Amino acid sequence: MYRIILASESPRRKEIMDQMGIPFETMASHVAEVVEEKEPAAMVQALAALKTKDIAMKLGDSKDRETETIIIGADTMVFYKDNALGKPKDEEDAVRMLQMLSGDEHEVYTGVSIIINYLKKPSVTISFAVSTKVCVQSLTTGQIADYVATGEPMDKAGAYAIQGKFGIHIKEIRGDYYNIVGFPIAKIYETLLEHGINLLKL
Repeated sequence: MYRIILASESPRRKEIMDQMGIPFETMASHVAEVVEEKEPAAMVQALAALKTKDIAMKLGDSKDRETETIIIGADTMVFYKDNALGKPKDEEDAVRMLQMLSGDEHEVYTGVSIIINYLKKPSVTISFAVSTKVCVQSLTTGQIADYVATGEPMDKAGAYAIQGKFGIHIKEIRGDYYNIVGFPIAKIYETLLEHGINLLKL
């Protein structure tokens, strides 16, 4: 029996785990999110790894544990023409980002880091990144202002939430929808299956 630990307090990631019926607990990592990597896939994987390593250290050495654990960390970023768009600093910054994304295509990358702590054999660390292309409709100044006024963009990478009010402005996606939300659960499930772990049968 594995103890599943989500290295995040993101309500969206927790909701996806709940929707899939996967038993888990959360342990938030408060490590400084600073990495040297610049390439999108490498950057988000490095950021996710910071979180899982931090939680692994908090859990302590394997001899102190009574159950095997799976620590899952994720970090999602929006990239437009290879420029990383984080969470907006203020409403003006949110408007700037949405103007950039309007009528164009961008990519959402989620880096995933998984540490499997066994009791009788060495731990295994898995890392991968998933990319999804998103095409946004052309937005008027008024539409951007109205969306920013909802407050929804302020804590979202790229200043929007596809699962929220901004969904009406999404023209097309190519790839995993859940990756845009911030948690590519299908790839996580598939990857753990390859290691003999079925998240739906724990």
